[in-house]
Order: sequence, then C-alpha cells, then structure tokens
Amino acid sequence: MLAYFCKYVPEELLQAFGTELVCLEPHVTNFTQADALMHPNMCSFSKAVLEEFEKQDYEGMVFTSCCDSSRRLYDILCQQFPDKFFFCLDLPRKINDFAVTLYTKQLQKLIDAYADFSGKTFSDQKLLEICRECADEQKLIETGKKHDTKQKTANDAQNFDATAYQTTAPVDHTSISSGLADNPTADSPMNGLHIALVGARPGSEIRQLITDHQAEITLDLTCTGIQRSYDLNSEQILPAYAHALLDQLPCMRMAAASNRQRILEAYEDRIDGIIYHTVKFCDIYAYEYTKLHETSNLPILKIETDATAQCGGQILTRLEAFLESLRAQKGESMLFKNKRQQSENYSTETQDAVSDTANAKTANTTDAPVYVMGIDSGSTSTNAVILNGNREIVASAVIRTGAKSGESAQRILEEILQKANLQRSDLTKIVSTGYGRVSIPFADENVTEISCHGKGAHYLNPEIRTILDIGGQDSKAIHLNEKGDVTDFVMNDKCAAGTGRFLEMMARTLEVDISELGPLSLKSTENIEISSMCSVFAESEVISLIARNKETSDIAHGIHMAIAAKAISLMRRVGLEPRFMMTGGVAKNPGVVKVLEEQLKAPLFISEEPEIVGALGAALYGLENIL
Repeated sequence: MLAYFCKYVPEELLQAFGTELVCLEPHVTNFTQADALMHPNMCSFSKAVLEEFEKQDYEGMVFTSCCDSSRRLYDILCQQFPDKFFFCLDLPRKINDFAVTLYTKQLQKLIDAYADFSGKTFSDQKLLEICRECADEQKLIETGKKHDTKQKTANDAQNFDATAYQTTAPVDHTSISSGLADNPTADSPMNGLHIALVGARPGSEIRQLITDHQAEITLDLTCTGIQRSYDLNSEQILPAYAHALLDQLPCMRMAAASNRQRILEAYEDRIDGIIYHTVKFCDIYAYEYTKLHETSNLPILKIETDATAQCGGQILTRLEAFLESLRAQKGESMLFKNKRQQSENYSTETQDAVSDTANAKTANTTDAPVYVMGIDSGSTSTNAVILNGNREIVASAVIRTGAKSGESAQRILEEILQKANLQRSDLTKIVSTGYGRVSIPFADENVTEISCHGKGAHYLNPEIRTILDIGGQDSKAIHLNEKGDVTDFVMNDKCAAGTGRFLEMMARTLEVDISELGPLSLKSTENIEISSMCSVFAESEVISLIARNKETSDIAHGIHMAIAAKAISLMRRVGLEPRFMMTGGVAKNPGVVKVLEEQLKAPLFISEEPEIVGALGAALYGLENIL
C-alpha cells in the first residue's frame, strides 16, 4: 500500500499498477516521534504525516514538491526508511505546454522507478480504463444517481466544461474554474445555510461538523475538494493525464491562483458564509485568507488546526457560533436540538425526573405561566437564569463546576428551582450553553456561549457594541451591531494565559486568595512589567520578582497589566467600538477592570453578576423560540 496526501499525485496512474493507495488524513495526539526528527516549529501537518507513517506498514509514499515542508519530509522518510519506496514529483507552478511536458516526464520517471521497485508493470490502456471509470462515477454523482462516499463535494462545482481535458496536447489552459465562474446558475435549493469551504486540508471531521449542524457545503474550494476531469483521449494518454493533473483548481502554491477568488465572487449570491480552513503557520494559505477577509462581502470564519485533537472543543464552539450568526441574519432559529445523551453516572431517579419534565411540558397549555431556564456550563463555574414570559429575571445562581459538568448542572438546577419557588414541571424550556452544553441531559436545546453572551449583553445594555468575556479557561472578544446580533468574534487560541486559571496560578504563587488579588493590586505604587503571558514562564517571572523583594501589590498589578494587554489585543481584532462590556468571572477583579479602563480610555459596563450573562442569553433564546 502506497501513501500520499497531495492532489497532484497521480492516484490513477499508480492504481494502473494494481497498487492500493491511501490518502493520508493524519490524526495524532502528539508529535513525540516527529519532534525528534523535525524542528518543533515545522509544519504540524508534515509532522502528523510522519507520525502516521511510522504507525502503519506502508510500502512507501509519493510526494510532490508542493511546499518546503513536504520536501523536507520526503528527505527525512528516505533517511529513516531506506528500504521503502519514496518518490517526489517536481511539480510545475504554471500550466502551459512546457509545464505539461515537464510533468509528463516526471510521471514517466515515477513509472520507471516504481516498476523497478515493485516488479509490477504499467499500461497506458489500464490508466485510460481507470480514468474512464472515474469519469463515469463522477457523472453519476453530478446527476445525483450516486452518493460520493469518498468525500463531500459540491455538486455545483462539478458542472464545468471539461473540453480542456479532451485534447491530447493542449495548447491553451482552460481552467476548471473557468467553467465554474461562467456558469453559476446550476440548480441548488436555497433553504437552510449554504457554506463555501475554502483553504487547505480540512479533515473529514470539519465537513462532518458542518453537515451535522444543518448546513450544506455548496462550494468546496479546498485542496481536497473539487475533483479533476477524467475525459481523456486514448491517444497520447500520459500527456493528457499530466494536463488533467495540473489543470485542477489551483493550489495556492501555483503561480496563478486568482481563479479561486473569482469562483467565490461568481457564487457570492448563493452562499451565506465562508469557512476558511488552513493548517497552522501555512503562509501561502494565510495570505489567501487575509485577501478574502479584506475583499469578500461574505461573513468568513478562519479555522486553523494542527492535525491533533487538542483544540476540538474550541473549534466546535467557533464553528457553531459562526453558523448561529448566519442563521440570525436569515431570521432562522439558532437553537440546536440537544442529543440528550444520558450518562451512566446519572441515577434512575434523575432520568425519571427528566422524563417527567418532558411529559409536563407536553401537557402545558397556552394559558400556563411561561418559565425558561438558561444554563451556562463553564470550566470554572456553572451558571443559571430563569426568565418568565415577560422577559423578567425570576432567579439566578452561580456555583463552582465540579469534576463532572453534568452533576454540577443537576446541582444548580435544584438550587435555582428552590430560589424561584418552582418545580421542574414549571419550566417550559431549558437551553444550555458553554463548553458543557451538550453534556446536560435535561436540556432541550443548546446554543454557543458566544451567541448567548451577545444576547445577554444586549438585554442588559442595548448600547453595548464590544464585549470582552474572560472566563476560567478562555477569553472572547465579541462585536455586536445595533440589533444585538453577533457580527464578529475571536477566541484565545489553545492557551489559558490571561484567563481565570492563569490568575488562580498567579494567586497561589503570591500566596494570596484569588479574591484578594484585585484589591491588593489597587495598592500598587510601582509599575512592574510581566513580559511573558505563558502561565509557566509568567510564574517563573513572578518567583524571580518575589526573590527580589518586590511588593506583592506591585507584582499583582503587573500581572493585571499583562492580562489587559492580551485582552485588548484580542478586542482589536473585532474592532474597539464603544460601548464596552466585560463579562465572566474575571470581571469581578477590580484590578483587571481598572487597568482595562485605563488602556481603553473608556468605562467598562459590568452587570451586577457578570457570570450569568451567558445563561441569561440562553434563557432569552429559549423564550424567543416559544413565544
């Protein structure tokens, strides 16, 4: 079995040898082996491929010179596995007669090399047969007679004029995108959300997340999306095949890649938003995203991954929040049905209570009082709000999140019902939010904390335009329009620096209670700079300052200055539009608030209980859904 990962690799040619191929989509937990052979700052995808290759008994791998990291990966594998087959195709950056000739020679070299290695034989006619089979299968997919099980592709993107591939020695380059851009009128239903997936190497899990959240990938312009045409002439098959390989939707490493943006522009009126995926630190695709962000009229979400599952929860939150904002623009419901996954740790009594509540809701009449509960399951605190049918807060509660979010949710449910003097059967709907939103078995529906913080903030103060939320493990900056809709948002990336957890660590190092840290910093008389925001390095700096006998109040103030600088940098990415609001547990820290207001040169609106804003927003969404 041969492995590959670049779309310019001649998959059909290698299949003509009778060889099985696999397109690598690596998923690893760490880079233990790769970091020993590659610099830690090298492309995470290349490192993941190396990890994946070492786990499986592949015959070898075929590469292209698509980027420097790919080329260096080829060198490392050749050194580590001298007995396996490795071949790197020198991929032209242009598409013309000269480029086709060069790539045809590269394909012939590959044929000769693999024949020598494997002892297998190659035939032009076998290649032609395989390509025709692929063409027939593609036509069935286009006509809806066959489902594409290999990957989700856009049917719209398959309706193109393939005359370029019907010549044996093409003179003019007719791009796949030419047909797309000239014919953006193919039939496609406009109900629901229609997404353009753009960028590089989105794994199947990204596509699955989009479709799981009731959105359709109408246009797939990723390097693993649109497939090439297989309409090949039986004469001069290899040059025609080389042309077909080169004439795919151009990767960003190609010299002429502007057609990618031209396709988006042609389909702009049929797409609700763009999800742009790229691998972390991939410069060529980062450039394309920046260009699209500046020029496109469509909402755009950038998702960066590193081939690990370390940031899966955050990616899910960002993607869901983006889709929710698109639904809000179309006037559609933003609530997502909860799966009601019952944990084994829930008692029979708890499960029976859930069923009783559901039955009671069914029996409710339109004359019965309306009560909706919002519950925000966060990493540090679990918060809840109950609203009545008049949008009035009946009760609220905040508790510490324990080891299991589901059990914390059950505890706060009991507490807030007691405060409100209500029974579970009185609740018409329960909407969950926060990282633990899908783990609450008694919740009817869920919505992301980003949308909920926007909704709650607008309820408390309709003049708010920019929200800073600093919770236990993440920070968010959210921009609202005059209607309270979320128009843009950013989150901290894979690091808890500047969050509640960071402050807890610093408080322990200073040997003070977390509640004392803010008031203590207000007594500062000396400005001390904490240069690192990494929790570990910052702790080392604090220890050094303690050793130099610096005042605890001055160190605390320096910590708050560092947090404020990071927070304002985050806010700038969505725009520093007044008025400002701060939510989350860190908003209770007067030292952080003071420094933020000084740097913003504007006051921060902080509600009486800043930790319940997300739960309030969830309750408001639930109320809007039933009234």
